[in-house]
Amino acid sequence: MPTQQDHLLAATLAERAGTALLELRERLSAGGADERTIKDEGDRASHVLLMAELARERPEDAVLSEEARADEIADTTRLDAPRVWIIDPLDGTREYGEGRSDWAVHVALVEHGVPTAGAVALPGLGLVLGTGDAPAVPAAPEQLRVIISRSRPPAEALAIAEGLGAELVEMGSAGAKAMAIVRGEADVYPHSGGQYEWDSAAPVAVALAAGLQCTRLDGSPLVYNRADPYLPDLLICRPEHAAMVAGVLG
Repeated sequence: MPTQQDHLLAATLAERAGTALLELRERLSAGGADERTIKDEGDRASHVLLMAELARERPEDAVLSEEARADEIADTTRLDAPRVWIIDPLDGTREYGEGRSDWAVHVALVEHGVPTAGAVALPGLGLVLGTGDAPAVPAAPEQLRVIISRSRPPAEALAIAEGLGAELVEMGSAGAKAMAIVRGEADVYPHSGGQYEWDSAAPVAVALAAGLQCTRLDGSPLVYNRADPYLPDLLICRPEHAAMVAGVLG
């Protein structure tokens, strides 16, 4: 089980990395850096910061980061670790590079395949949502809202929106989408285009703490810290909407 210090650490690290990313983007933009450079430097700097802090604060725990080398991600020694931090130093590099606000920093602690503590920073909005102080999800509106990608809306999301008579809401990064459900800006987040564990571990930790339902699209459990970190699909919604979504998807 996570300690209160684990919840606090996740939030502190996500916030610290987010602040550093904002400062870095401002500095690079002022210096005339192009979008690609801003994205690459953001990924690198946030990864270095989070890895160093986790090594200092939780030296006995394993870490899986999106920005790790391929051989580090493939290292199966983490599978035997009782505690694994799964991080996405910069979720939504495209949005970050474009100067938008819908990007995030993910920090999650996974125990026995389940995200038990975590935080998602939305630095562009000045927000950090974490498991230590789980947010209360606002009531759903009469017309539900299904959140989709800005560029690649999955067929399942379109089918759910049509089946539920829901409005479509476009947004960037996975973390921003998931936190939109937690914050009451949308009601159903289905994803079928393929993700990795670092894309959803922290958002799922926060969503679960807020009382939301988080599963695969077929209703099966999400399991983290596997040898292959690829996760094909995801569904985050209020529990009372899960049956309706399942009915649409058949």
